[in-house]
Amino acid sequence: MDFSRDFIQLACDKGVLRFGEFITKAGRKSPYFFNAGLFNDGESFGRLCDFYARAIVASKLEFDMLFGPAYKGIPLVAGTAMKLAGMGRNVPFCFNRKEAKDHGEGGTLIGAPLVGRVLILDDVISAGTSVRESVKIIDQHGATTGGVVIALDRMERGQGELSAVQEVRQQYGVPVVSVASLVDLIGFLSDSDELADNLAAVRQYRVTYGIDAAA
Repeated sequence: MDFSRDFIQLACDKGVLRFGEFITKAGRKSPYFFNAGLFNDGESFGRLCDFYARAIVASKLEFDMLFGPAYKGIPLVAGTAMKLAGMGRNVPFCFNRKEAKDHGEGGTLIGAPLVGRVLILDDVISAGTSVRESVKIIDQHGATTGGVVIALDRMERGQGELSAVQEVRQQYGVPVVSVASLVDLIGFLSDSDELADNLAAVRQYRVTYGIDAAA
């Protein structure tokens, strides 16, 4: 999809996606590093939310509202809801706070009531903790998890043979949509004269740790 490549280009321009040698939380030496927190100005964050909205529309997922897990999901659901409204799809959104509050709105949820089919928006899926907590909150309010939307699917194995994304799909039986994936990144590098030197290392990383060794 064209927007996947545009997203990767934006991530490179902003330094969100960098190449070199990095150690992941799992202790693996990775040839690239992705930090969505560096979409930290109005223009780039607005474009990020536009990519989320386009990925949601392209996925054709059926949903009634958006949910953003604290903390990274909070601005994502607000910004993406605005972009979807601009595309003619006005949907409510909700997010949680880490600690319950006994005054003001009270409780742990802020925004629209959790009802119907809910899309969870997050930056990436690493251990799946954020998704697990979100699904629990959605279930507790009698709503249904309709899917998860993330920025980048690294497509690498976790502790077993499955990736974190595959584990979420299997455990909860819900689709996971990504704005871009490792396959998109490899395609992007293949067509980039400026970044082509990183292609071999990224391909090798996929062969070593990927859920599909065919690069």
